[in-house]
Amino acid sequence: MTRSRPPAVPAAPSRGAKTLEEQLPELRPGQSVELLKELHILTREGKLNQDTRRKLKQVYHLVRFIEPLLDEVLAARGDVTLADHGAGKSYLGFILYDLFFKQRTVGRVYGVEARAELVEKSRELAERLGFDRMDFLATTVQQALSHPDLPPQIDVVTALHACDTATDDAIAFGLAKQARFMVLVPCCQAEVAGVMRQNKALSLKRSPLAELWRHPLHTREFGSQITNVLRCLQLEAHGYSVTVTELVGWEHSMKNELILARKMDHDRDASKARSRERLRQVLDELNLQVLTERFAA
Repeated sequence: MTRSRPPAVPAAPSRGAKTLEEQLPELRPGQSVELLKELHILTREGKLNQDTRRKLKQVYHLVRFIEPLLDEVLAARGDVTLADHGAGKSYLGFILYDLFFKQRTVGRVYGVEARAELVEKSRELAERLGFDRMDFLATTVQQALSHPDLPPQIDVVTALHACDTATDDAIAFGLAKQARFMVLVPCCQAEVAGVMRQNKALSLKRSPLAELWRHPLHTREFGSQITNVLRCLQLEAHGYSVTVTELVGWEHSMKNELILARKMDHDRDASKARSRERLRQVLDELNLQVLTERFAA
């Protein structure tokens, strides 16, 4: 006769077992783990790998810059709107909503992205998570300027790693929407370097400074650098105070420049005129006059 075995007793949880917060010290209190899984920052098992840890650290750093700006607008007018331009999969917009907007009863986030398939996925995710003050628009920058679903004024405009001229599109959008703040992390930039490459022979005849971009690698790197210099001058010419800083350590990202622009309330006509003049001088000196309409119009 076979004896029956006693029912198995579930093992008691180990005293050394760590909570999710202890396992993932990067997470902030109240943060949605489900969101991070949907954004593929966490695996389905709730783990972080090295690449996603870097991505999360970058976004957190940017959020720390943006939160005080949102608080400032909210204190001033009791509401706040943010548009994330070139939103892609809306990593930044979703995390900002989760960490800042979700705990408040006011405020709205707009994700502006030209690729309709990404917009549709973001809409589905926002609905699933109950993020009901998030809107996503499949639109180009030109269409966004007069889009009926966007308010005439946006308080904060962000652009995270918007490639090539997409950062310029975000600036044009912010200027048109009279943004109080713009927070920009430019990515790859090819337009200015291409113009410099075309005019290289003429530039070498005109100025020994053209040695700065005589070699192809230098053309690419100097073109990227001068693009952001032109963007800063453009913002200053429109009455913004501009700060340029490092987003995170270079070990986390090579696309690391953070441009913070604040619209100044007081009259800055003389300062704006100086910036416009300096902008035109730089374009002339580097044979970039063809880009006058983009940066100095």
